[in-house]
Amino acid sequence: MTVRPLIGVSTYLEAGARWGVWKLEAALLPAGYPRLVQHAGGLAAMLPPDAPEHAAAAVARLDGLVVAGGPDVEPVRYGAAPDPRTGPPARARDTWELALIEAALAAGVPLLGICRGMQLLNVALGGTLVQHIDGHAEVPGVFGHHPVKPVPGTVYGDLAPEETSVPTYHHQAVDRLGEGLLASAHAPDGTVEAVELPGPPWVLGVQWHPEMGTDLRVMRGLVAAASAR
Repeated sequence: MTVRPLIGVSTYLEAGARWGVWKLEAALLPAGYPRLVQHAGGLAAMLPPDAPEHAAAAVARLDGLVVAGGPDVEPVRYGAAPDPRTGPPARARDTWELALIEAALAAGVPLLGICRGMQLLNVALGGTLVQHIDGHAEVPGVFGHHPVKPVPGTVYGDLAPEETSVPTYHHQAVDRLGEGLLASAHAPDGTVEAVELPGPPWVLGVQWHPEMGTDLRVMRGLVAAASAR
C-alpha cells in the first residue's frame, strides 16, 4: 500500500461561525484546500492557530505544509504603516503561520504558500508587500480569473510550462522579494504571481487560489516533494 504524505494546512480562527443551531468560535478552512490535497494524493490535516513555540513540533509530524489564503498580513510585520485599504490584522494567525514557515524552512519540510501564504513567506524572508492593487479582486466574494506566465527553468515553470488562467482574489502583492526568493510567474500587469526558493527543500508560493480550480499541478508538486523526503 502506498503511504500518502501528511500535508498540514493552516486555518482561520473565526469568532462567530454558524452551523445548525450553533454560533461559536471555530477553526475554519474552505473545503477546497483539503480536497485539493486529497485529489493530489495527500492526507490533509488542519493546523489552527497555536502558540508559536509549538510550531516546530507540529511541523516535525508533517511531510508537507500549506499556508492557506486569508486576511491581509499586518504591515508592521514588514516595517510599514497600514494603508487605509488594508484589512484588520489577524495577529494570532500571523504569529502562528510565520512560526510554521520558519519551522518548515529550518526542518527542510516542503512548503506551499497560497495567496496570503505566499505573501507571508515573502515577509518571513525579509520582503515587503504592496498593500493595494486594482484588478485582481473585482467583485467582493467572487473569484476572478486571469493568466499567469511562468518563468522558464523554475520549479513552477517546470510544473506548468505554458501560460495558464488561474482563479484569483487578492488586493495585495509582493513588492520587494524576500532573501533568496525568485519570482517564477507574473500576471500581465507585471504582478509577481509565484515565488520560490532554490531547493532543497521544495518551497513555492502562488498568488492565486488553486483550491478554487481543477489544476492539480502545484499541489501534486508539493505532494511529490513530501513523498520524496
